[in-house]
Amino acid sequence: MSFRQCLWAVCVCLPMLSGPASAQGFFQLFGADADDWGAVGRLEFDGKAFCTGALIAEDLVLTAAHCLYDRENGETVPVEEMEFLAGWREGRAESYRRVRRAVAHPDFVFDAASDARRVRFDIALLELQHPIRNTTITPFETGRDPDPGDRVGVVSYARDGRDAPGLQDSCTVLSRQEGIFVLSCEVDFGASGAPVFSLDTGTPRIVSVVSAKAQAGGDAVSLGVVLDGTVDTVRDLLEAEIGGARPPGVRTIRGPEDMDEGAKFIRPAPSEPEPED
Repeated sequence: MSFRQCLWAVCVCLPMLSGPASAQGFFQLFGADADDWGAVGRLEFDGKAFCTGALIAEDLVLTAAHCLYDRENGETVPVEEMEFLAGWREGRAESYRRVRRAVAHPDFVFDAASDARRVRFDIALLELQHPIRNTTITPFETGRDPDPGDRVGVVSYARDGRDAPGLQDSCTVLSRQEGIFVLSCEVDFGASGAPVFSLDTGTPRIVSVVSAKAQAGGDAVSLGVVLDGTVDTVRDLLEAEIGGARPPGVRTIRGPEDMDEGAKFIRPAPSEPEPED
């Protein structure tokens, strides 16, 4: 199946794929098993929705750009409504941080007519209000792009992982097409923005970010962003914003100027945020 056909499956079949994942090699991370993954956390939006994100520096969270948008009206969510819960499990987090500003890749278009473009640039960085300096949390490094056939894993707060992250460690890279990885990992709602780790080197490094789930040849797959160049682009834009030299056309979410946009996520059962798809 070509990548274009794979993306067609994303657009048409997503509503039919809302059941829990049953992937091989998937298990919830509790207790000591979760200690190595404390830099992965839930990114919550006013308690109404959430994605997954991961620290790549003490004050920087890597996630998917589409998580920053209200899926009903296409507007950006105010940073005042964003909170990163590092190492969230069983009702508590290792650290809680509000977000100072968020920057999406400049080429990301939330309602892009081309699905390939939407996925390819679906990456964002969030600067936290205060750095996370915790002996139990070590930010992850990014690694080289994996090759087809390489073993990777995904840590996420998908629908079955609301109370603890889940690790799927038996995935492979199926292909790389148009700046996008097609992965054998099965993901569910809430896994948007989840880090994809290389697992062949002994030290997990982030090599992609989950953007969407799809079907290819009848099999469940996931689509990840190629990080080579994209993270540096967004980091440079964020640093330019911090330095007061905001480039034209860059969409930065910060401060009260975005407060009137509001978030209109569908509210699920009481007290339980709804995962972003």
